[in-house]
Amino acid sequence: MIKDRLDEGMAITQTRRSFLKTILGSGLTVLGLSSGGYLYAHQIEPSLLEINKQVIKHPLIPKDFEGKTIIQFSDTHLGFQYTLNQFKKLVATINDLQPDVILFTGDLMDEPNKYSEINKLIPILNQLSAPLGKYCIFGNHDHGGYGSEVYRNIMEITHFQILMNDSIQIQAEDGGTIYLLGIDDAMLGNPDLPLALKNVPKDQFTLLLSHAPDLADSASHYPIHWQISGHSHAGQVKLPFLGALVIPPFAQKYPEGLYTIGDRKQLTLYVNRGIGTTRLPFRFMAQPELTIFILASSIV
Repeated sequence: MIKDRLDEGMAITQTRRSFLKTILGSGLTVLGLSSGGYLYAHQIEPSLLEINKQVIKHPLIPKDFEGKTIIQFSDTHLGFQYTLNQFKKLVATINDLQPDVILFTGDLMDEPNKYSEINKLIPILNQLSAPLGKYCIFGNHDHGGYGSEVYRNIMEITHFQILMNDSIQIQAEDGGTIYLLGIDDAMLGNPDLPLALKNVPKDQFTLLLSHAPDLADSASHYPIHWQISGHSHAGQVKLPFLGALVIPPFAQKYPEGLYTIGDRKQLTLYVNRGIGTTRLPFRFMAQPELTIFILASSIV
């Protein structure tokens, strides 16, 4: 079904051309802002981290997970505008929040094969700590420029579990379990939901990591309860009355925030705005975001 989605009216070559044309137009728009607006979008808003909280409620979440916290960070794009010093502060913020689980939903470096500070990045990333584990998936930039193995090696060295069309059982101290799934990137990878679900028993709470939010339409046809995504940057630059100027492929239907999807609203999707920037070194009305999810064992 995901393959069908990749084939339906989304020829990647044409999409990229349209994307680049939009970026050029957006750049002209941004440059046309007042000098104050330019300074804000380039220097100020990209550093205004917003910490959002969301409650994940579902009757299949075991009581052992009641109150457990998950932190998601996404789309740092190190090497474009976002620096290691900024990343170091982000890691300290995450650790100060003492999450039970840490999730990274893709695009660590803007160009992994050209990133020159890997030796400095690894010890910073390795400082992240969570008692129930650290997990990650591939984004399109993690694959881009033949960077797949670079990203894989960094995440494995820093003790992240990479979920590539795979699942893992997370067990609380008292024995309750939930299942975390992760699929490959939609633009430059090969996402396979049936493969990711292969070892997941029935009647278990399932949480899916997909860099591309728009794959939620396909995910809603499977026994998946929540999906967490990034990729969109919430458009990165938004203007009043016009909305987002640049939205990448596979994030155009669900660009940011919370959605319920499916005929019976059986899937809940959350799309994180990400941390860094790409293509254009600006954020406007699209603040960087860190998301805290709090698990609840029942719907109230």
